[in-house]
Amino acid sequence: MSKKKEPFILENVLIESVAAEGKAIAHIDGMVLFVEFAVPGDVVDVKVFKKKKNYMEGYTVRTVTPSPDRLKPFCPHFGFCGGCRWQPLPYAMQLEAKGRQVYDQLVRLGHLDVPEIRPTLPSPQTEYYRNKLEFTASYRRWIYKEEDPESIPPEDWPGQPEPSNAIRLFIKRFCIEHGYEFFNIRDNEGYFRNMFVRTTERGTVMLIVCFFYEDVARRTALLDAVAEAFPQITSLYYVINGKMNDSISDQECILYRGDEAIYEEMEGLRFKIGPKSFYQTNSRQAERLYGVAREFAALTGNEVVYDLYTGTGTIAQFVSRKARKVIGIEYVPEAIADARINAQTNGITNCEFFAGDMKDVLTDAFIARHGRPDVIILDPPRAGIHPDVAQVILNAAPDRMVYVSCNPASQARDLAILCRKYTITAVQPVDMFPHTMHVENVVALQKKEDDAC
Repeated sequence: MSKKKEPFILENVLIESVAAEGKAIAHIDGMVLFVEFAVPGDVVDVKVFKKKKNYMEGYTVRTVTPSPDRLKPFCPHFGFCGGCRWQPLPYAMQLEAKGRQVYDQLVRLGHLDVPEIRPTLPSPQTEYYRNKLEFTASYRRWIYKEEDPESIPPEDWPGQPEPSNAIRLFIKRFCIEHGYEFFNIRDNEGYFRNMFVRTTERGTVMLIVCFFYEDVARRTALLDAVAEAFPQITSLYYVINGKMNDSISDQECILYRGDEAIYEEMEGLRFKIGPKSFYQTNSRQAERLYGVAREFAALTGNEVVYDLYTGTGTIAQFVSRKARKVIGIEYVPEAIADARINAQTNGITNCEFFAGDMKDVLTDAFIARHGRPDVIILDPPRAGIHPDVAQVILNAAPDRMVYVSCNPASQARDLAILCRKYTITAVQPVDMFPHTMHVENVVALQKKEDDAC
């Protein structure tokens, strides 16, 4: 059995550039070194915790000389939290790095033939832009690497507009003061598990509180206290989740007080958002993202459009005014129910929505019943599309496709299949999550005239 290598320090390391996953890059004796929480131009001392044949990984323990481009992180949790790692990086450099990430996945690694990639579309907000957050409880606090275990982390977090932070802190204090045990996911015990806060541009608020088991007295006491302290909560739900994980997609969300949903507006359209509904987390940037998708679809008003992974039907309804008919498919039944309500609310009569697993619903028989699509728009989860779905899409042979992805790596894999019969005509990265390494990417495809590979 090989002996585990002990961490060691490299001094005076010059950071050269930014890599994927929020890490920076340096080179030591020809070997790549990935460094967390560093900025190009920094000279730092790095503790190396992993050394492989071709690369090393480490994190900054001392900044010898800060880069002239380095910014002071605006979040007091920077360095303790794993998110928003690019806060010290000027926003223009973030956008450039995200564009480079798309290029690397599609061209350098994916070997796809693409036109010049457009500059990354910036977000109109770079702080307090999130409309949904999950806060997970733990029976003990995470301690970050070199941190003093006795130190107390700051309580503020600038990711979502208030009252998100105030609700979180209120519930935390209430649980501590009343002896509610925070959940231990390792031993699967405790009472309070997690909470979700959803907000809209108009200031409405949805709160979902999750418990490990039912205790009517304690549950009611907490929910009543929150409702009284925050009358601006429009919709208050709770979940009893006795599973081994915190996901609520397969759990019953029970309305405790208020309205069953909150609503977001976009280009005069109104969208219902329930406790399980998918809606883009950056509301203002979502409108620009959908605008790109509509532009790439190049609709004239005569097309049949299939919107795959439609969620609550946002893209479907966003493009419906310029289409003859839109078919939306989504695997979450609650989302499809909301999509139908949204279409009715918005007076849209040319959209139909279907619920089910994509590879089971989108079949050749389904297409025969509902019409061959002239345009397919797809916005799948991070894992991308199932190979069976890709084959049905190729069989359907739409004239154009628009592929919206939150993961350029899986997108590149899928595009390699679709490009057997399609040519990539445009690529537009969109920054939905400032200060993180994540990037949304929109690709337009046109069917080849001769279907040649």
